[in-house]
Amino acid sequence: MPKIDITRTELVWPGKYNEDGTRTEVAKVSLPFQVIETVNESRATREAKKEGVQEGLFEVYDGKEGDTFAKGWQNKLIWGDNLLVMGSLLEKFAGKIDLIYIDPPFATGADFSFTAEIGDQGLEIEKQQSLIEEKAYRDMWGGDRSSWFAMMSHRLSLIRELLSPVGTIYLHLDWYVGHHARPVLDEIFGEDNSLGEIVWAYGSPSGGRVSGAKLVKSHDVIFIYAREHGKHKYKVVYRPYSEKYIKDWFKFDDNDGRRYRKRWRRDERGVSDFEKQYLDESRGVPASTVWSDIQQAYADPRAYKAGVSSEITGFPTQKPEKLLQRILEISSEPGDLVADFFCGSGTTLAVAEKLGRRWIGCDLGRWAIHLTRKRLLGIENCKAFEVLNLGKYERQYWQGVTFGESKDKPLAERSLYEYLAFILKLYGAQPVPGMANLHGKRGKAMIHIGSVDAPVTIAEIDAAVDECAKLKQVELHVLGWEWEMGLYDLMVEAAKKKGVKLLLLQIPREVMEQQAADKGDVHFFELAYLEAEIKKLKKLGTQVFLKDFVIPNTDLIPDEVRGKVKKWSDYIDYWAVDWDFRNDTFMQGWVAYRTRKDRKLPLASDPHTYEQAGKYRILVKVIDIFGNDTTQAFDEEVK
Repeated sequence: MPKIDITRTELVWPGKYNEDGTRTEVAKVSLPFQVIETVNESRATREAKKEGVQEGLFEVYDGKEGDTFAKGWQNKLIWGDNLLVMGSLLEKFAGKIDLIYIDPPFATGADFSFTAEIGDQGLEIEKQQSLIEEKAYRDMWGGDRSSWFAMMSHRLSLIRELLSPVGTIYLHLDWYVGHHARPVLDEIFGEDNSLGEIVWAYGSPSGGRVSGAKLVKSHDVIFIYAREHGKHKYKVVYRPYSEKYIKDWFKFDDNDGRRYRKRWRRDERGVSDFEKQYLDESRGVPASTVWSDIQQAYADPRAYKAGVSSEITGFPTQKPEKLLQRILEISSEPGDLVADFFCGSGTTLAVAEKLGRRWIGCDLGRWAIHLTRKRLLGIENCKAFEVLNLGKYERQYWQGVTFGESKDKPLAERSLYEYLAFILKLYGAQPVPGMANLHGKRGKAMIHIGSVDAPVTIAEIDAAVDECAKLKQVELHVLGWEWEMGLYDLMVEAAKKKGVKLLLLQIPREVMEQQAADKGDVHFFELAYLEAEIKKLKKLGTQVFLKDFVIPNTDLIPDEVRGKVKKWSDYIDYWAVDWDFRNDTFMQGWVAYRTRKDRKLPLASDPHTYEQAGKYRILVKVIDIFGNDTTQAFDEEVK
């Protein structure tokens, strides 16, 4: 137990202090971001912002944009661990975010599965949380509540650094952990910077909520802290008068239909008289710390009607837009920068977009990022935004921390050997020494493992296939993090001609999570098969037609649902086309996706006309019902 000098009242938990009594520091890892997709921006606009072409699978975010929309700011949706993401944002955004709202998981044993829909008919499937989302949830709680304190204190410390001098944080919790969070917030932000707490009474208790010998839960709490009290932005917002209030107080009218109430005043002589307060000039009731006029998102009866438009996404912890609208109106102005590092289905970002705020959103869940992207696309005149991750840089960091680095070179032989052995063990394979391109064997299949910091290439697979053929091995499994465009069809057929059955499998991000790896919660999935046709049209025109799509992991779908799926296209939730891919960032030139209201999905893109003849690479991206994306590149000459 570390020796601690007790000089004040504070909350202490295991891991808060080092053995020597010093405070455990927050690890601040700064990694570059990869821009993996841009939405609602033309290629010409993108090229005008940068010089040359990025030679790589993704463009690296350089942070040189302006701090207003007019100066080139682009909103950002980031997929990854928010601790690493916030640490990486510090270099460019320390002291620059005006409002941060977070709604972290706050109940042990919660079920984070949610309902997704399949195909034209909207067949429902219960989507379980991914292994990595489950792992993140385990990390927050671990064996006891102390891990929640460690998780939140580290993130709140980074949030304080990211907040601007006029900034405010809203931390949304419930009764289970609210009282634990208050002393942590006081310690990090200072008691003097507390702006109080909001009690969100989200609905009337019903019989369905009765559970156990205790009162029915019907509220959450939202703690508010300023970065610097007195400098923080604050605007009074007003709620409309209730009908009863109007009836009780605005009793009079001027015989012209204008209702008013009497405001009695007494002058210096003590004579009383009244002033008229007209209803049509009154702003309403100032918002207090108890908000009982906003229902839960799922209290909307339209949420349960097929084909009816509503803000419902199917995400279990989705908050209503009215709640976030009020928060943003109180503590931010148009053009301010707003962030949500547990963005879920994207409510904060959607509201920020509609209110003219700039925004940054982050989530660990692949499906959350996909839902948010679709939700933003559904907003009329949505501004361009980027989808980013830490990609290979996070993997390089993980490899260095997990397997060690040599002083003379980052990928030492020992580090590389341990990395390969680790992946082979997770895949259930044994190492095979002495091979040039083959790293292990599982059953009858030889194994090749791709690098953490580069896509698996056609040449790389070709060399592994040749070595298999030379050794008279008939099956090869290639495990990779990222893949060179267009290799699926080419390599599977080429390997078959050489007598080798080729299987391409994705290394999941879960391998970087210690708890998931220790528990064996890691599954390698085959790459999906995508077939598309590029049709040449007159006058420099082209059009893309989807022809087939096969996902190998249909065993994740319940039998009763799988039996009702009639078409291969039912497994597609979204697809998009980049008409001029430059091997850097996917530029969404055309997109189609399913919504809860409109389940139909076109299998042909709109025609596209190029400005001039030439050779172009067309990239087609498909996202399936599980949030996994598959891409296929086509090199075409337009005349």
